[in-house]
Amino acid sequence: MEESLIYRAKNGNEQAFRLLIETYKDYVFKSIYGVLRNQKDAEDASQEVWIKIYTSLQSYEGQGFKTWISRIAVRHAIDCKRKKARRSEELVDEFAIGIDVNSERNHLVERSVLQKEQKQLVLKSLDQAPAAYRDVIEGYYIKGKTYQQLAQEQNVQVKTIETRLYRARLWIRKHWKEEDFL
Repeated sequence: MEESLIYRAKNGNEQAFRLLIETYKDYVFKSIYGVLRNQKDAEDASQEVWIKIYTSLQSYEGQGFKTWISRIAVRHAIDCKRKKARRSEELVDEFAIGIDVNSERNHLVERSVLQKEQKQLVLKSLDQAPAAYRDVIEGYYIKGKTYQQLAQEQNVQVKTIETRLYRARLWIRKHWKEEDFL
């Protein structure tokens, strides 16, 4: 049955290819999800993998269809993961340009927050931080605002901003673990 579907799909029968998709869609998704660990990314990658399978079907030589599609799926998922990591690093590097690298305080937070392997996850994880910390971290380290600007915006003393940044760093060290960002 499977070989017949594959043969017909190789010869351009779209219905046969649809049946192959229906048969193996969950298997392909699970293979991809095992690498990406993100439902949305795995769904997108699954669509791309089925296009790759369709365009590569002529090269399939009967060596075990499930193994063949699994290889395509896993390789594509690994490529997606690498691309996402590169994009994350590029985005955070763009944010880091605005950081005053001469300041000792900036240097400490840059090391503790932005030098994670998956730097983009740090930005997404800011939502977990208490609002007072989130505002000063985002304002100071991401938007590059001064203590004075932040104090003026929040109607507080400059010393309050310094204290909030200090406490935010402590909160980050306590609640964020490096393995959460891998």
